[in-house]
Amino acid sequence: MNSKVKYIIITPVRDEARYIEQTIAAVSRQTVLPYQWIIVDDGSTDGTSEILDSHAKDNSWIKVVHRGNRGFRSAGGGVIEAFYAGYSVLNDENWDFIVKLDGDLSFDPNYFERCYKIFDTEVELGIGGGTVCQLDNGQMRVDSLGDPPFHVRGATKIYRRACWEKINPLISAPGWDTIDEVKANLHGWTTRTFTELKLVQHKPTGSVDGSWRNWFKNGRANYITGYHPLFMLLKCVKRVVHKPILFESMALMAGFYSGYILRIPQVPDNEAICYLRRQQILRLLLQPSIYGRH
Repeated sequence: MNSKVKYIIITPVRDEARYIEQTIAAVSRQTVLPYQWIIVDDGSTDGTSEILDSHAKDNSWIKVVHRGNRGFRSAGGGVIEAFYAGYSVLNDENWDFIVKLDGDLSFDPNYFERCYKIFDTEVELGIGGGTVCQLDNGQMRVDSLGDPPFHVRGATKIYRRACWEKINPLISAPGWDTIDEVKANLHGWTTRTFTELKLVQHKPTGSVDGSWRNWFKNGRANYITGYHPLFMLLKCVKRVVHKPILFESMALMAGFYSGYILRIPQVPDNEAICYLRRQQILRLLLQPSIYGRH
Protein backbone atom coordinates (compact mmCIF):
# COMPACT_ATOMS: atom_id res chain seq x y z
CA MET A 1 0.00 0.00 0.00
CA ASN A 2 2.80 2.44 0.87
CA SER A 3 3.95 2.82 -2.72
CA LYS A 4 0.37 3.59 -3.78
CA VAL A 5 -0.87 5.65 -0.84
CA LYS A 6 -2.46 8.87 -2.02
CA TYR A 7 -1.92 11.75 0.32
CA ILE A 8 -2.37 15.51 0.11
CA ILE A 9 -0.26 18.05 2.00
CA ILE A 10 -1.53 21.52 2.86
CA THR A 11 1.05 23.97 4.20
CA PRO A 12 -0.01 27.43 5.42
CA VAL A 13 2.98 29.79 5.50
CA ARG A 14 3.55 33.41 6.41
CA ASP A 15 6.98 35.01 6.07
CA GLU A 16 8.91 31.74 5.92
CA ALA A 17 11.54 32.76 3.33
CA ARG A 18 14.30 31.77 5.74
CA TYR A 19 13.08 28.19 6.16
CA ILE A 20 10.64 27.16 3.41
CA GLU A 21 13.29 25.88 1.00
CA GLN A 22 14.40 23.32 3.59
CA THR A 23 10.83 22.04 3.83
CA ILE A 24 10.46 21.95 0.04
CA ALA A 25 13.71 19.98 -0.20
CA ALA A 26 12.54 17.53 2.48
CA VAL A 27 9.19 16.87 0.80
CA SER A 28 10.73 16.62 -2.69
CA ARG A 29 13.11 13.89 -1.48
CA GLN A 30 10.38 11.68 -0.01
CA THR A 31 10.39 8.02 -1.05
CA VAL A 32 6.60 8.31 -1.26
CA LEU A 33 5.71 11.67 -2.80
CA PRO A 34 2.41 13.44 -2.12
CA TYR A 35 -0.20 13.36 -4.85
CA GLN A 36 -0.56 17.12 -4.41
CA TRP A 37 1.07 19.71 -2.19
CA ILE A 38 -0.89 22.91 -1.71
CA ILE A 39 1.14 25.70 -0.13
CA VAL A 40 -0.89 28.69 1.03
CA ASP A 41 1.02 31.95 1.18
CA ASP A 42 -0.88 33.82 3.89
CA GLY A 43 0.13 37.38 3.00
CA SER A 44 3.92 37.06 3.20
CA THR A 45 6.03 40.17 2.68
CA ASP A 46 9.56 38.71 2.95
CA GLY A 47 9.99 37.03 -0.44
CA THR A 48 8.23 33.76 0.45
CA SER A 49 5.80 34.23 -2.44
CA GLU A 50 8.55 34.38 -5.05
CA ILE A 51 10.28 31.29 -3.66
CA LEU A 52 7.04 29.30 -3.76
CA ASP A 53 6.15 30.37 -7.30
CA SER A 54 9.62 29.41 -8.51
CA HIS A 55 9.30 25.87 -7.14
CA ALA A 56 5.73 25.47 -8.37
CA LYS A 57 6.93 26.15 -11.94
CA ASP A 58 9.28 23.17 -11.74
CA ASN A 59 6.94 20.76 -9.92
CA SER A 60 3.44 20.15 -11.28
CA TRP A 61 2.35 18.56 -7.99
CA ILE A 62 3.01 21.79 -6.07
CA LYS A 63 0.24 24.38 -6.15
CA VAL A 64 0.56 27.81 -4.55
CA VAL A 65 -2.41 29.78 -3.25
CA HIS A 66 -1.78 33.47 -2.51
CA ARG A 67 -3.83 35.31 0.11
CA GLY A 68 -3.81 39.03 0.80
CA ASN A 69 -1.92 40.43 3.77
CA ARG A 70 -4.36 41.04 6.65
CA GLY A 71 -1.68 43.17 8.29
CA PHE A 72 -1.30 41.12 11.47
CA ARG A 73 -0.85 37.57 12.76
CA SER A 74 -4.04 35.80 13.82
CA ALA A 75 -3.09 33.22 16.47
CA GLY A 76 -4.72 29.85 15.85
CA GLY A 77 -7.48 31.17 13.60
CA GLY A 78 -5.24 32.51 10.85
CA VAL A 79 -3.47 29.23 10.19
CA ILE A 80 -6.77 27.32 9.94
CA GLU A 81 -8.27 29.92 7.62
CA ALA A 82 -5.20 29.54 5.42
CA PHE A 83 -5.43 25.75 5.63
CA TYR A 84 -9.01 25.80 4.36
CA ALA A 85 -8.06 28.21 1.58
CA GLY A 86 -5.81 25.37 0.41
CA TYR A 87 -8.39 22.69 1.10
CA SER A 88 -10.91 24.50 -1.10
CA VAL A 89 -8.76 24.09 -4.23
CA LEU A 90 -8.15 20.33 -3.98
CA ASN A 91 -8.39 19.00 -7.54
CA ASP A 92 -9.14 15.40 -6.57
CA GLU A 93 -11.35 14.04 -3.79
CA ASN A 94 -9.92 10.53 -4.07
CA TRP A 95 -7.24 10.64 -1.36
CA ASP A 96 -6.33 8.44 1.60
CA PHE A 97 -4.67 10.94 3.97
CA ILE A 98 -4.53 14.69 4.34
CA VAL A 99 -1.54 16.33 6.02
CA LYS A 100 -1.24 19.71 7.70
CA LEU A 101 2.48 20.51 7.57
CA ASP A 102 4.33 23.64 8.67
CA GLY A 103 6.79 25.41 6.40
CA ASP A 104 9.78 25.44 8.75
CA LEU A 105 10.44 21.70 9.07
CA SER A 106 12.95 19.24 7.69
CA PHE A 107 12.90 15.44 7.99
CA ASP A 108 14.30 12.21 6.57
CA PRO A 109 13.48 11.08 3.01
CA ASN A 110 11.50 8.10 4.30
CA TYR A 111 9.49 10.09 6.86
CA PHE A 112 6.09 9.77 5.18
CA GLU A 113 6.72 6.19 4.07
CA ARG A 114 7.37 5.20 7.68
CA CYS A 115 4.34 7.14 8.89
CA TYR A 116 2.04 5.30 6.52
CA LYS A 117 3.48 1.96 7.52
CA ILE A 118 2.39 2.77 11.07
CA PHE A 119 -1.08 3.69 9.84
CA ASP A 120 -1.20 0.39 7.91
CA THR A 121 -0.43 -1.53 11.10
CA GLU A 122 -2.71 0.44 13.44
CA VAL A 123 -6.08 0.34 11.71
CA GLU A 124 -7.78 2.43 14.44
CA LEU A 125 -5.19 5.20 14.24
CA GLY A 126 -6.96 8.35 13.05
CA ILE A 127 -4.36 11.10 13.58
CA GLY A 128 -0.59 10.72 13.78
CA GLY A 129 2.66 12.56 13.17
CA GLY A 130 6.30 12.66 14.09
CA THR A 131 8.10 14.18 17.07
CA VAL A 132 8.93 17.86 16.62
CA CYS A 133 12.48 18.69 17.74
CA GLN A 134 14.78 21.70 17.94
CA LEU A 135 18.46 21.69 17.11
CA ASP A 136 20.48 22.45 20.23
CA ASN A 137 24.24 22.60 19.59
CA GLY A 138 23.83 20.14 16.75
CA GLN A 139 21.74 17.72 18.82
CA MET A 140 18.01 17.13 18.39
CA ARG A 141 16.01 18.07 21.48
CA VAL A 142 12.31 17.20 21.73
CA ASP A 143 10.42 20.49 21.65
CA SER A 144 7.79 19.64 24.24
CA LEU A 145 8.22 16.71 26.62
CA GLY A 146 5.04 17.52 28.54
CA ASP A 147 2.51 16.81 25.79
CA PRO A 148 -0.11 14.15 26.63
CA PRO A 149 0.24 10.83 24.77
CA PHE A 150 -2.82 11.45 22.57
CA HIS A 151 -1.45 14.76 21.27
CA VAL A 152 0.09 15.31 17.83
CA ARG A 153 1.76 18.66 17.27
CA GLY A 154 -0.05 21.02 14.94
CA ALA A 155 3.11 21.40 12.87
CA THR A 156 2.76 17.86 11.49
CA LYS A 157 -0.70 16.32 11.50
CA ILE A 158 -1.63 13.34 9.35
CA TYR A 159 -5.37 12.59 9.18
CA ARG A 160 -6.76 9.29 7.93
CA ARG A 161 -9.61 9.94 5.51
CA ALA A 162 -12.32 8.16 7.53
CA CYS A 163 -11.29 9.99 10.71
CA TRP A 164 -11.13 13.34 8.92
CA GLU A 165 -14.70 12.93 7.72
CA LYS A 166 -15.82 12.57 11.36
CA ILE A 167 -13.98 15.60 12.78
CA ASN A 168 -13.96 18.07 9.88
CA PRO A 169 -14.12 21.07 10.07
CA LEU A 170 -11.27 22.14 12.34
CA ILE A 171 -12.05 25.08 14.61
CA SER A 172 -10.60 28.42 13.57
CA ALA A 173 -9.17 29.35 16.97
CA PRO A 174 -6.32 28.48 19.36
CA GLY A 175 -6.79 24.92 20.56
CA TRP A 176 -7.73 23.55 17.12
CA ASP A 177 -4.90 21.01 17.35
CA THR A 178 -6.26 19.52 20.59
CA ILE A 179 -10.00 19.48 19.99
CA ASP A 180 -9.49 17.60 16.71
CA GLU A 181 -7.84 14.77 18.67
CA VAL A 182 -10.50 14.87 21.37
CA LYS A 183 -13.23 14.51 18.73
CA ALA A 184 -11.28 11.70 17.03
CA ASN A 185 -11.00 9.76 20.31
CA LEU A 186 -14.67 10.45 21.05
CA HIS A 187 -15.54 8.75 17.75
CA GLY A 188 -13.42 5.70 18.56
CA TRP A 189 -10.14 6.58 16.83
CA THR A 190 -6.73 6.67 18.47
CA THR A 191 -4.28 9.54 18.08
CA ARG A 192 -0.60 9.64 18.91
CA THR A 193 2.84 11.01 18.14
CA PHE A 194 5.40 8.69 16.58
CA THR A 195 8.28 9.08 19.02
CA GLU A 196 10.69 7.22 16.76
CA LEU A 197 10.20 9.63 13.83
CA LYS A 198 11.87 12.99 14.31
CA LEU A 199 11.37 16.29 12.50
CA VAL A 200 13.52 19.39 12.97
CA GLN A 201 11.62 22.64 13.46
CA HIS A 202 13.99 25.42 12.49
CA LYS A 203 11.91 28.23 13.97
CA PRO A 204 11.43 27.73 17.72
CA THR A 205 7.83 27.34 18.87
CA GLY A 206 6.42 30.67 20.03
CA SER A 207 9.43 32.65 18.83
CA VAL A 208 7.21 35.07 16.89
CA ASP A 209 4.87 35.78 19.81
CA GLY A 210 7.42 35.91 22.61
CA SER A 211 7.48 33.66 25.67
CA TRP A 212 4.72 35.30 27.76
CA ARG A 213 2.35 35.66 24.82
CA ASN A 214 3.03 32.09 23.74
CA TRP A 215 2.17 30.61 27.17
CA PHE A 216 -0.81 32.98 27.48
CA LYS A 217 -2.00 31.74 24.07
CA ASN A 218 -1.63 28.13 25.27
CA GLY A 219 -3.74 28.89 28.32
CA ARG A 220 -6.38 30.55 26.15
CA ALA A 221 -6.33 27.52 23.84
CA ASN A 222 -6.96 25.27 26.86
CA TYR A 223 -9.94 27.45 27.79
CA ILE A 224 -11.40 27.41 24.27
CA THR A 225 -10.93 23.64 24.09
CA GLY A 226 -12.98 23.28 27.29
CA TYR A 227 -10.44 22.07 29.86
CA HIS A 228 -11.89 21.29 33.29
CA PRO A 229 -10.99 24.26 35.58
CA LEU A 230 -9.66 21.94 38.31
CA PHE A 231 -7.50 20.04 35.82
CA MET A 232 -6.14 23.35 34.51
CA LEU A 233 -5.42 24.65 38.02
CA LEU A 234 -3.40 21.54 38.86
CA LYS A 235 -1.61 21.80 35.51
CA CYS A 236 -0.54 25.34 36.41
CA VAL A 237 0.52 24.30 39.93
CA LYS A 238 2.67 21.54 38.44
CA ARG A 239 4.51 24.08 36.30
CA VAL A 240 5.21 26.58 39.10
CA VAL A 241 8.81 25.36 39.46
CA HIS A 242 9.61 25.72 35.75
CA LYS A 243 12.17 28.47 35.31
CA PRO A 244 11.73 31.33 35.53
CA ILE A 245 9.73 30.47 38.66
CA LEU A 246 5.97 31.17 38.37
CA PHE A 247 6.33 32.69 34.88
CA GLU A 248 4.90 29.81 32.86
CA SER A 249 2.13 29.06 35.36
CA MET A 250 1.03 32.69 35.60
CA ALA A 251 0.87 33.08 31.83
CA LEU A 252 -1.14 29.86 31.45
CA MET A 253 -3.54 30.89 34.23
CA ALA A 254 -3.97 34.38 32.77
CA GLY A 255 -4.78 32.99 29.34
CA PHE A 256 -7.18 30.37 30.70
CA TYR A 257 -9.15 32.18 33.39
CA SER A 258 -9.39 35.46 31.45
CA GLY A 259 -11.45 33.49 28.95
CA TYR A 260 -14.19 33.24 31.57
CA ILE A 261 -13.89 36.90 32.52
CA LEU A 262 -14.10 38.05 28.89
CA ARG A 263 -16.78 35.44 28.09
CA ILE A 264 -14.88 34.20 25.08
CA PRO A 265 -16.80 31.45 23.25
CA GLN A 266 -15.57 27.90 23.76
CA VAL A 267 -15.68 25.07 21.25
CA PRO A 268 -19.31 24.80 20.04
CA ASP A 269 -19.36 21.06 20.74
CA ASN A 270 -20.70 20.20 24.19
CA GLU A 271 -20.25 16.48 23.58
CA ALA A 272 -16.53 16.93 22.90
CA ILE A 273 -16.05 19.19 25.94
CA CYS A 274 -17.86 16.75 28.22
CA TYR A 275 -15.77 13.89 26.86
CA LEU A 276 -12.53 15.81 27.41
CA ARG A 277 -13.47 16.79 30.97
CA ARG A 278 -14.46 13.23 31.75
CA GLN A 279 -11.05 12.04 30.56
CA GLN A 280 -9.34 14.70 32.69
CA ILE A 281 -11.24 13.66 35.82
CA LEU A 282 -10.25 10.05 35.14
CA ARG A 283 -6.65 11.22 34.90
CA LEU A 284 -6.90 12.99 38.26
CA LEU A 285 -8.38 9.83 39.77
CA LEU A 286 -5.46 7.80 38.38
CA GLN A 287 -7.79 5.84 36.10
CA PRO A 288 -7.14 4.83 32.46
CA SER A 289 -7.87 7.69 30.07
CA ILE A 290 -6.61 9.23 26.84
CA TYR A 291 -3.90 10.76 29.05
CA GLY A 292 -2.45 7.31 29.61
CA ARG A 293 -2.65 4.33 31.94
CA HIS A 294 -1.17 4.13 35.44
